[in-house]
Amino acid sequence: MTDTTDTTAAGAAAAAESDGRTPILRAKRLVKTFGRVVGLDGVSLELYPGEVLAIIGDNGAGKSTLIKCLTGAEIPDEGEIFLDGKPVHFKRPQDAHAAGIETVYQNLAVSPALDVAANLFLGREVRKKGILGSVFRMVDQKGMRQRAKDELKELGISTLQDVTVAVENLSGGQRQAVAVARAAAFGSKVVVLDEPTAALGVRESQQVLELIKNLRDRGIPVILISHNMPQVFEVADRIHIQRLGKRAATITPESHSMTDAVAIMTGAARV
Repeated sequence: MTDTTDTTAAGAAAAAESDGRTPILRAKRLVKTFGRVVGLDGVSLELYPGEVLAIIGDNGAGKSTLIKCLTGAEIPDEGEIFLDGKPVHFKRPQDAHAAGIETVYQNLAVSPALDVAANLFLGREVRKKGILGSVFRMVDQKGMRQRAKDELKELGISTLQDVTVAVENLSGGQRQAVAVARAAAFGSKVVVLDEPTAALGVRESQQVLELIKNLRDRGIPVILISHNMPQVFEVADRIHIQRLGKRAATITPESHSMTDAVAIMTGAARV
């Protein structure tokens, strides 16, 4: 299988690198098959520091498979993945986490019964110093709550004033904010958001979009998978378009309209 990346995508990547920017995350010619079903057919992708890269495509275009390969949930059959210019080989999601790639899936994977602070540190609980933490393994609840407050404040999340509230008492938008804040707190290199506004109303969706912008302003690159074209064009710096397991194009909101993007995505137009 060959790399079918279009000249627009290759030209955009070359232009970015000529400006002195090096991709923080790069995939080259990824191939993934499931029996006779081709999930990815030579897909390449570049994510640059401090940008929001949206990935769009129709159902079955390979969006989810691409993300799973980038985050360790799937192992590509062929191709290479580079993080900070160095080749990486993720065999499981924990490997991607350890490398600084955090993913927020549609189901959020939050624990409703735990409070906001506990969810932010879920699986990464901080122990108390000294013998209380090393021997008795006591959790530094006060320290975690303070850090949770600081993290939410830095991200501009004003809807979560009390980090001791159980997540089950929060709205959909607030739960999404908790999941994104957790990813931002520990995703030192890349944050991946899979349809973060799919189940949210207009107001809560806008809050999440502002959160994505805040991540970018902090210099954290974001990969955004979404079917919502207006939202994609509002926050994305570049848009990676998947079609039939291949990268059809990489465009920008300045170079193409939403109509153009849909036409490329459906095969009605080519770049």
